Amino acid sequence: MSDWGVTNTDNQTIQYCFPNNNLSCTRNVRFEFEYVTVYIFISVISVLTVILNLLVIISISHFKQLHTPTNVLILSLAAADLMAGLILMPVQGMKLIESCWYFGEIFCSIFPLILYVIVTVSLGNLIIISVDRYIAVNDPLRYPIRVNNNRVVFSIVVNWLFSTFYSFYLLYDYLLFPEINHTCIGECILAVKLENLIIDAIVCLVAPCCVIISLYVKICFVAKRQAEHLNSATDKKARSEKKAARTLGVVVMVYLLCWLPYYLITLSLGHDENDALIINVMYWLLCLNSCMNPLIYAMFYPWFRISTKYILTLKIFEPSSEYFNLFPDEK
Repeated sequence: MSDWGVTNTDNQTIQYCFPNNNLSCTRNVRFEFEYVTVYIFISVISVLTVILNLLVIISISHFKQLHTPTNVLILSLAAADLMAGLILMPVQGMKLIESCWYFGEIFCSIFPLILYVIVTVSLGNLIIISVDRYIAVNDPLRYPIRVNNNRVVFSIVVNWLFSTFYSFYLLYDYLLFPEINHTCIGECILAVKLENLIIDAIVCLVAPCCVIISLYVKICFVAKRQAEHLNSATDKKARSEKKAARTLGVVVMVYLLCWLPYYLITLSLGHDENDALIINVMYWLLCLNSCMNPLIYAMFYPWFRISTKYILTLKIFEPSSEYFNLFPDEK
């Protein structure tokens, strides 16, 4: 143990993040069972998130039937969720159990920016998806004219650019002067001003909630009204649109349930060093949402289950596999 720490007057070993550096932070010692349990959980959830979102991305990219404006938005959401599984979940998961930061000062500065960009992009995708579903249900005849792949791609690009600039603005002081909040080597604490937390709550919670919830309330009313005037020719199409709206509504509700605890905690506690564990748990909850979205697709979308079967059985490598029928009920 002499390589890692010294013994204090209470005969308790004090361990350091970097034992050969006099400026090193102290390291919390936990039971081996805690380390094993948390790391297994982190690994399983991260790998599951990556695999599920890769299946969504491959499905929508490969099969021609899935090249629709709504699915392009789902593709963008899956890309953000994939990045969360590859980067955010492993690192944020380690912060739940490790009191030391071993990735260096540069990544300590960049990681919060990556975190904010990805979660903000996901939220922006959900807003655009809500608008897309509202137009599809409210104005189905003009939907192909008003919404096409080019316009959707443009909205996705704007969403990613806005999320990047917004996150940079929110973390401007921290990105330029990360060392201000560090008292020793091996420490990585995100400090955000209270006014920025309030702005973030308005931009990423209050405003989106108002937009998304109001749109889905209107969708429900329109769908109910249309159900009273359906005929056999439009019945199947209307049911399909309503099912898509309902599924994406579930995605939105799960997303908001993951976000609400984060803002309730951060606005009440801020980013206090003494509450670092609670804040890290809230961040992990945000990241965990990236694993929930493809699970929702698997439960509600038959095409996702069929395309996953084709992918896992390697049938996508067959000639003309991109033209496989993923909607057998429509034959």
